[in-house]
Amino acid sequence: MGLIPYENEKYQDWSDARAQEKMRGALSTVGEALGRSYPLIIGGKRVETDAEIASLDPSEPSRVVGRVGRATEREADMALETATQAFGSWSRTAPEARARIMLRAAGIMRRRKFELLAWEVYEGGKPWSEADAQVAEAIDFLEYYAREMLRLKDGVPIYSIPGEESRYFYQPMGAGVIIAPWNFPTAILTGMASAALVAGNTVVMKPSEFTPITGAIVAEIFEEAGVPDGVMNYLPGYGSEVGDYLVSDARTRFISFTGSMRTGLRINELAARQVKNQRWIKRVIAEMGGKDAMIIDDSADLDSAAADIVKSAYGYSGQKCSAASRAILHADVYDEVLNMVVERARALKIGAPAGAEGGADVNVGPVISEPQFEKVSGYIDVGKEEGERVLGEDPGDPKNGYFVPPTIYAGVEPGAKIAQEEIFGPVLSVIRACDFDDALKIANDNPYGLTGGVYSKNREHLERARHEFKAGNVYFNRGITGALVGVQPFGGLGLSGTDSKAGGPDYLPLHMLARTVVERF
Repeated sequence: MGLIPYENEKYQDWSDARAQEKMRGALSTVGEALGRSYPLIIGGKRVETDAEIASLDPSEPSRVVGRVGRATEREADMALETATQAFGSWSRTAPEARARIMLRAAGIMRRRKFELLAWEVYEGGKPWSEADAQVAEAIDFLEYYAREMLRLKDGVPIYSIPGEESRYFYQPMGAGVIIAPWNFPTAILTGMASAALVAGNTVVMKPSEFTPITGAIVAEIFEEAGVPDGVMNYLPGYGSEVGDYLVSDARTRFISFTGSMRTGLRINELAARQVKNQRWIKRVIAEMGGKDAMIIDDSADLDSAAADIVKSAYGYSGQKCSAASRAILHADVYDEVLNMVVERARALKIGAPAGAEGGADVNVGPVISEPQFEKVSGYIDVGKEEGERVLGEDPGDPKNGYFVPPTIYAGVEPGAKIAQEEIFGPVLSVIRACDFDDALKIANDNPYGLTGGVYSKNREHLERARHEFKAGNVYFNRGITGALVGVQPFGGLGLSGTDSKAGGPDYLPLHMLARTVVERF
């Protein structure tokens, strides 16, 4: 296949009036489509269920974005059986043909980009720039994994001895379960599913119950791109009702999951148990969150450091597993950096991204749901006992939207609850370190290990962090969110996951079985 070299999808220039006009138009068009129902998709057929799940706009919880079917174990069984039966023909489909379907899906997403952005705004409460970045990421996954499949389709070189031919190649695994999160419902669902599909597997896609409409749109795009009936099955439902069934079933060959540590550990435990008729060890590909830290030493560019702390802490209201939730500041620059961070965070605009007063200049939208609102509010209460609140106030009535203002606690001890547990909201703990050794020790004293950052002009400090900072993605002198597919492969250490680097050269083989075949002549 002749393809142009891979490059990342460009972001919108939101200072351009034409881009703003297109976005307003998309919000209007999608706004007229709110409230519709979306059934399950199993074997290419729309399957109605006895109950539905209502998806709400987190900026305006009284507004129903849409309704989706609510799968039970009966529908989960149908989806797994359908995916298992479809595996035979799909796994024999030429890798080039599978790659073309992914490339076509990328083209469809480009053409429907502003529509996808609008769904993200309504269902996820995302500011425009955040929605734009993750739809671009979804397109990048499709483009990148298509090219990766073409790179790997004939295997990889190994040595042979005289008189023999040795080949090392990959083949598809089987039917897999894709369990996607709500914070990146287009990008992560597309990325996990496309990697599995282009590798020749079939999938059951379970989106989050908080963003199932976006999942339905992604499923429609895969269909339109030419994924055959039964190869991709769309199964919205509550994890408590179908999650264990999908993970535990003997037909499930692998599980690709992004979400909380607790759920990820449960999936890993269930998948490790052999059940009747199971003839393999299930593979779990998991990304499970983080408690990410940025270290600022006494040689750093403090203005840039403060700007990137705020960007990393409050982008999408801190609802990113890569978000900076700990700022570890050298004692000599502590007060100065803290003041700069407070002032920059205070200037952020909070609002409903789709509202009349919204627009491209909204920086902080709502958190995703009432349970998440209550969780973050609880941590804000805890923080009052563990630090000095130097920015923020108690959240208001969730009936008016799940808005939590940017919050900063200063003087937080490294072992405090708000400095150790993943909050997944716009709450930053600021910690004082006496020197760089102390800062690195504080950063590493946590069970997670997803992202981390160091701001420094000291080469010795940077080289130490390169090898000693216990995180899967470490960034120097920049923000710690917004990993680009193919440029910054993403995945964590420790209890942040299985170190599966999404958007990297090792990711696709996780969805395939390696074979060695030797022939003597």
